[in-house]
Amino acid sequence: MRVFHSTRHHAHAPRTWLFKGGFAQPQEVPRRGDILLDAVVGAKHDVVEAGGDDLAPVRRVHDGGYLDFLESAWAEWSKLPGASPEVVPNVHPGRAMGARPEHIIGRSGYYQADGACPIGEGTWSAAVASAQVALQAARAVAAGAGEAYALCRPPGHHAYADLAGGFCYLNNTAIAAQECLRSGAAKVAIIDVDVHHGNGTQGIFYRRPDVLTVSLHGDPARFYPYFAGYADEQGEGPGRGANVNVPLPQGTPDGAYLDALEGALEKVAAFKPGMLVVALGLDASGEDPLAFLAVSTDGFRRIGARLATLGLPTVLVQEGGYVSPVLGTNLAAVLTGFEAARA
Repeated sequence: MRVFHSTRHHAHAPRTWLFKGGFAQPQEVPRRGDILLDAVVGAKHDVVEAGGDDLAPVRRVHDGGYLDFLESAWAEWSKLPGASPEVVPNVHPGRAMGARPEHIIGRSGYYQADGACPIGEGTWSAAVASAQVALQAARAVAAGAGEAYALCRPPGHHAYADLAGGFCYLNNTAIAAQECLRSGAAKVAIIDVDVHHGNGTQGIFYRRPDVLTVSLHGDPARFYPYFAGYADEQGEGPGRGANVNVPLPQGTPDGAYLDALEGALEKVAAFKPGMLVVALGLDASGEDPLAFLAVSTDGFRRIGARLATLGLPTVLVQEGGYVSPVLGTNLAAVLTGFEAARA
């Protein structure tokens, strides 16, 4: 399988994670990208360094004011007396507050949903590079490659059109899907197998009939992102019926997960998309440091195989999955399962 990646991801090395009211050790770190790259190199996939800084496709998905904020936030924040090394908001708009402030402290809360998306000196560069990885993988598949894996870091599926959150800044999955449409697909399906709901992706396409968004994830009544990902969220307006959420109980093992996946893929097949984008989280593993579900390495192999049997041109975009002894093994299992089913 052709694999796209960028060494520029190292520029984003978070030092801050506000978790349960205190500062915890960040989980979305450069090492996870290195582990994933080692896994695909070791499996002898065709690895390509993605270059460029093409922002036009990014602007088709993201708000211009939000992009300007991401690009300039760290420099502006750093001028504040006593500022922390990274942009971490300490105030957010509540349900009764919607104004967009001018001050950087206010704008950080306006454009960052939580304390899990710190902006450092290299965050913008790494996020743009990650988007290029997704774009180039999507273009390769649209040009006839059949399938490609985008080793994106930082991830993206929690990023809305104008809001960062949950380790995510630019929504690589949404950018890839939009590029697939631009490349000629009349309809695109997204299936998100990350342990966390793809709330940003859902938000971007919620009123769109040309993109089906399907997410299997830990029940948000008890798990991040808490405020989205419920089964009754089915899209709005022209997009009504084009959003499917499958919340799963804590500890869901392989069998129950694969049963839920089967139902989700039936909805994808009924939608009859021209291309498929997979938001490939590996954090459904029972050994992930953020574990909520309990998928095994063999379970990931079977997930890959089942995704392949749809027979669609497929872009696999890396989302979550954090440093554990099985992170690279699980990625290799997904790709092996996918390729074996396509052979």
